[in-house]
Amino acid sequence: MKIIITGSLGNISRPLSINLISQGHQVTIVSSNKDKADEITNLGGIPAIGSVTDERFLTDVFTGADVVYLMVPNDFSTNDLRGHIKQIGEHYANAIKAAGVKKVALLSSIGAHLPKGTGPIAGLYEVEQTFGKLENIDILILRPAYFYNNLYGNIDMIKHAGIIGGNYGADQGIIMVDPKDIAAVAASKIQEGFSGKSIVYIASDRRLLKEVAEQIGKAIGKPELPWVAFDDAQAFEGMVGAGLPEEIAKNYEEMGTAIRSGVLWEDFDLNNNVPIGKIKLEDFAKQFAIAYNA
Repeated sequence: MKIIITGSLGNISRPLSINLISQGHQVTIVSSNKDKADEITNLGGIPAIGSVTDERFLTDVFTGADVVYLMVPNDFSTNDLRGHIKQIGEHYANAIKAAGVKKVALLSSIGAHLPKGTGPIAGLYEVEQTFGKLENIDILILRPAYFYNNLYGNIDMIKHAGIIGGNYGADQGIIMVDPKDIAAVAASKIQEGFSGKSIVYIASDRRLLKEVAEQIGKAIGKPELPWVAFDDAQAFEGMVGAGLPEEIAKNYEEMGTAIRSGVLWEDFDLNNNVPIGKIKLEDFAKQFAIAYNA
């Protein structure tokens, strides 16, 4: 198949592209960074260098594709994160229609069934709504859980304060996923084919936050590492103090309240989903330790 992958060589797009290339598909990888072109070529892919805000560029790249995998890249410079996510989704949808693409795999998120109260995920709700209005297109919506990778943001806190935490408590549960598990599911679904409009949840593990602290603590040689709950104001101030722009910190604070209330997982549970990914918390903790000690 001729497959288009957005997301450059990111945490999901790289392993997804490698998987699909290894199966003999023609894979074009969209990146805004021209310096990635040689690396994409060396992987066996075809580089398409341009901006996801450029609908003419997207339309040209998407034309003739059997499947297009779409993800909205982060932009920490925006003053309206939800609006940015919604707008990129609209650019994608317009290009998909103009190019006549019939199959789309859309990266969304757990919690994207909710229109508000989830921070950046609410932007992906808007993207799902936009694609839900498209006709005569098969759409696979991928809703991964909370990324393990988000926990890397706690490295400085652990080193300087000896704690790990967020605006949700140690006895609360969290559903997590590794990007490689997302890529594996996406590749499998693209390879086997999909039709109609469907939603697939992807999760690697489900644990309590105190278990997250325990396993990370063991891996880095701090077995007594505590999970500490902050109030929303403390969480916001901590993120801003760590260098995040206020708009981004505000969104992540709101996502934290959704984790605290449990609403983020309600549709996952309602549909009797369970974590099926191969990479469990203990596996990720080893990866965390490498980054921590780097």
